[in-house]
Amino acid sequence: MKLTSQKVTKVEKIHYKGKLYNMTTSSGNLIVNGILCKNSGGLGTPAHERIVAGMIHKAHKGVLFIDEVATLDRVTQQEMLSAIQERKLSITGQSERSAGAMVRTEPVPCDFVLVAAGNLETVKNMHPALRSRIRGYGYEVYMEETIKDTPENRDKIAVFVAQEVVKDGRIPHFDAMAVEEIIQEARRRANRKGHLTLRLRDLGGLIRAAGDIASEENAKLVTKDHVMRAMHVARTLEKQIADKYIDMKKQYQVIMTHGKKIGRVNGMAVIGGEASFSGIILPIEAQVTPGGKKTEFIVTGKLGEIAKEAVKNVSAIILMYFGEDLKKYDIYVQFLQTYEGVEGDSASIAIAVAIISSIQKIPVRQDISMTGSLSVRGDVLPVGGVSSKVEAAIEAGMKKVIVPKSNLQDIIIDKDKIGKIEVIPVETISDVLKVALDWTDKKDMLGKILKE
Repeated sequence: MKLTSQKVTKVEKIHYKGKLYNMTTSSGNLIVNGILCKNSGGLGTPAHERIVAGMIHKAHKGVLFIDEVATLDRVTQQEMLSAIQERKLSITGQSERSAGAMVRTEPVPCDFVLVAAGNLETVKNMHPALRSRIRGYGYEVYMEETIKDTPENRDKIAVFVAQEVVKDGRIPHFDAMAVEEIIQEARRRANRKGHLTLRLRDLGGLIRAAGDIASEENAKLVTKDHVMRAMHVARTLEKQIADKYIDMKKQYQVIMTHGKKIGRVNGMAVIGGEASFSGIILPIEAQVTPGGKKTEFIVTGKLGEIAKEAVKNVSAIILMYFGEDLKKYDIYVQFLQTYEGVEGDSASIAIAVAIISSIQKIPVRQDISMTGSLSVRGDVLPVGGVSSKVEAAIEAGMKKVIVPKSNLQDIIIDKDKIGKIEVIPVETISDVLKVALDWTDKKDMLGKILKE
């Protein structure tokens, strides 16, 4: 128990001329001039009885911003829903120093404007009732991931580079060629022709990595060479995994870059999420055997549903171009050592080439890799991640790479690197077959296909 005495002399707007006595008891109750004020939160108040307002209550009559809203657990989202509807919520919780006792107050006002952010793929984790309130009483806004590649927007990327340098405070500024290389990387990461990426956090990491390299060399300015070297140093985990994948598969000849082989094709895929992915070479093998009355497709490898459907759709192409009714065959397609998983139909043309090669006994060139979606009429359709896939083909040592013609302008790769490979744009499956297969002993068949 403490007893304090303080002489009050002259305080503006206070007329009390006597003494002020404060007494704190062991339970934390405060006595002020004979008036008991329970649970005031004094030093003697037990930890589990102290009330501390959270952000949701501090945001009363203001704005509450929550990032990654879908990562909140369901109980917390339910409480958020209650706060939005009732505009008040009890303060609950317990101190880490308490013996487990829980504190719960009367409902406290919390009338606020909620601004929530999150990734599109995580929206499914949101409490459906909470999202319904957001959609019903507010707005859902899908943020753009790219901006148009205009002189004005390129200047904005240059300003961003300067801002990151100033913010870091330890790295030198970038010269004109280094800034241009950052802009070029913004084009590549946009994965869309005529656009620049808005994923500035990723670009910021590259800027700091290039600056660190320049600082280690005591350079006055960051140059293009520093940026190029930083791209290797600041590789994403997906890129490091892709590089390791290619090296290991080449070492054990899972990936072949020379010679010819029946039923074996070098497809291409990407690994990683939408924000950050890297290309890999995806070896595919096909074997066709006599079957029963109904065609059986046996697919091995860690494939998604769309990738499996792409295998079945090839049957229409084979019937159209070769007149082969697949009902008399069983078709085995293997995505070799595909532990990382494959989804999408960007390997459609590779699957088609592998099956056609196996049926017709025509060898496939192993120094070629390919990517592209395929319609049931034989048209080659655009796919995503083309720049990353072409880079993977270059790093694997391929001589040629086949891509959809509509994706040609999406390839953003340094001139020195792209010069190491021949990029072949195609529009139809016949364009693919002409280049990918060795027609030495089947020239008559090739002429028929091209005529079709």
